[in-house]
Amino acid sequence: MRLSFEDFFSIFALSYHCSVFRRNKEMKSFATQKVSFGEKVGYSMGDAAANLVFQMMMIFQLKFYTDVFGLDGAVAGSILMIGSLSAIVVDPLVGILSDRTKTRWGKFRPWVLWTAIPFCIFYMLAFYNPGIEEKGMVATYATISYVLLMTVYSFNNIPYTSLGGVMTSDIRERTSITTIRFILVTIAQFVVQGLTLPLVNQLGGGDQPRGWTATVMLYSAVALILFGVTFFSTKERIQPPPAQKVNIKKDIKDTVSNISWNSMALLTFALFITLAMWGSAMNFYFQHNVDQRSLYEFLTFFGLSIDQEQAYSAGFSVFNMMGAVVQFLGVICLSRYLANRYGKKNTFVVCLSLTAFFTALFYIPSPTDVSLLFVLNFLRSLAYAPTIPLLWAMIGDVADHIEYESHRRATGFCFSGIVLALKLGLGFGGAIAGIIISMFGYVSGDVFVQNDSALEGIRLVSSIIPAILFAIGVVALHFYPITKEYNENMQAELAARRRISNHN
Repeated sequence: MRLSFEDFFSIFALSYHCSVFRRNKEMKSFATQKVSFGEKVGYSMGDAAANLVFQMMMIFQLKFYTDVFGLDGAVAGSILMIGSLSAIVVDPLVGILSDRTKTRWGKFRPWVLWTAIPFCIFYMLAFYNPGIEEKGMVATYATISYVLLMTVYSFNNIPYTSLGGVMTSDIRERTSITTIRFILVTIAQFVVQGLTLPLVNQLGGGDQPRGWTATVMLYSAVALILFGVTFFSTKERIQPPPAQKVNIKKDIKDTVSNISWNSMALLTFALFITLAMWGSAMNFYFQHNVDQRSLYEFLTFFGLSIDQEQAYSAGFSVFNMMGAVVQFLGVICLSRYLANRYGKKNTFVVCLSLTAFFTALFYIPSPTDVSLLFVLNFLRSLAYAPTIPLLWAMIGDVADHIEYESHRRATGFCFSGIVLALKLGLGFGGAIAGIIISMFGYVSGDVFVQNDSALEGIRLVSSIIPAILFAIGVVALHFYPITKEYNENMQAELAARRRISNHN
């Protein structure tokens, strides 16, 4: 059979188009890197596990130290600050170690599994009352156990958050992963903030220390299982450029000099100072600033059958559960839609500004104005909800931005710096709350009635002061350069670079 020139040309054209199709398919597959729903849920379970710990630290640790250990508010706050300051040494080390970990399971996944048991053990120790009478020894025990918990938190959570940055480079997939992640986080928040005080009362049978121990043991067992699911269900897809050599000094320089990283570090610091302060303060607020009779009548009006003595624990639990439900619905219905339509940055700026405004309004309600408290909580939770999954999706974009500018990838170190900012915020927020209420005359221990000055201090750390700190976060976002259009162009460029590197 003889072939004409036209036949040769047709064969050549067909081969060329097939080659282009395959190359485009490879580029599309590499750029999108789709993640299955099951893997997204499996990854998200790791943060649900961490939040069974984190939410306890943020909401109940300060009050546990003051009311169960009987420590002065300033002393309790100082312990929280010491624990967070220890992260200055630990967190960068964890980032460097995880970036240089090489196993058949990847760089970051193994750390989630290796640290699961120590994490749960130190969690139980931090909420265990050893029965020591001398307050100096109690403070020493609290400091050591809290520092150990914060340390193992770093070894677990920095690799975990870094794992989310290497599962995919697809912008929409990242938003989807973080949306599912924070749906599960909100469920963990609902459990911890809503059920902890009832569980402490139920499992303790009137013995508060025993109730706290039993409750934390229950949370630890669940967390251990969830960490295992995360390890076995996830996969790392993004690798550093093949030619990249180990250079710790350059990784540090590229990260800390990056404007997007600095912006997110300041935002995270401001956010978690505020969340820790407000979460701790509202616990005191419901016990001391809210009129218990009015709270009891409000709860029974909605059909809750309780004794008046349970008004504080039941009211604070319902308050938290309502906030968690609103945030849950806000994450599902608003976060992804707003981020895809307006971009992550614009959505965050508007929603955080509204959150600051509604937080400041908590200064207004009188002790008997319980309904206004719940209305403000609804509005604040709805405003804050869309930002919850966006924070970590934006930090994943920051890791890409550093690679985009420096041609080097140091995901672990990038995330370790952000987690350090988070932990410093957590410690400083709890410390500031403890120091302020102590300065205003708060009396530690199982004391139900506080003086007017102490009540004013609690009001301030529940409203005006956290609102100002939220506003600092809004300012930090204005320096964040990664807009929606910028991100799309950056991801296209990175995908092209990675394809060329892989073919070479």
